[in-house]
Amino acid sequence: MMYLAAEDPQNPLLPVWPEVVIGLLAFGIVFFVFSKKLLPAINKALDERREAIEGGIEKAEAAQAEAQQTLEEYRAQLSEARHEAARLRQEAQEQGAALIAEMRAEGQRQREEIIAAGHTQIEADRKQAAQALRQDVGKLATDLAGKLVGESLEDTARQSRTIDRFLDDLEAKAETGAAR
Repeated sequence: MMYLAAEDPQNPLLPVWPEVVIGLLAFGIVFFVFSKKLLPAINKALDERREAIEGGIEKAEAAQAEAQQTLEEYRAQLSEARHEAARLRQEAQEQGAALIAEMRAEGQRQREEIIAAGHTQIEADRKQAAQALRQDVGKLATDLAGKLVGESLEDTARQSRTIDRFLDDLEAKAETGAAR
């Protein structure tokens, strides 16, 4: 009957103690190997990856801040350049207007000089023409008077005085007639 006692069926809910001890020892060995060898390598790789990601984010934020600062500087420079260009355009327009006014004034002055020179020339030509006309009229009048009287009136001094007196009387009559 002993044979029967050794073959007693064991309760399936109760663990077999030698298997539990061997399982615990195997689990302890695997846990020890993982914790000492594999886990530090995994943690190290995870730390490196986290540092790389955080460093990359910080670098990206720094680069973005620098790019924003550079953009603001360029915008300020562009605004300043626009203001400078507007100032230069305004200055050029003012200089152009001043130059045009100066050229107009110079043209007006030259025009006045030309007109004055023309009036002077006309007056000189008029006097010369009047003198030539006096001489011609005097000569014709003397010749005509000589033909009427029948004698030559060739005395030039007398002729000149007579002609001058006659023409002066004509001019005086013309001036009094124009004044009325």
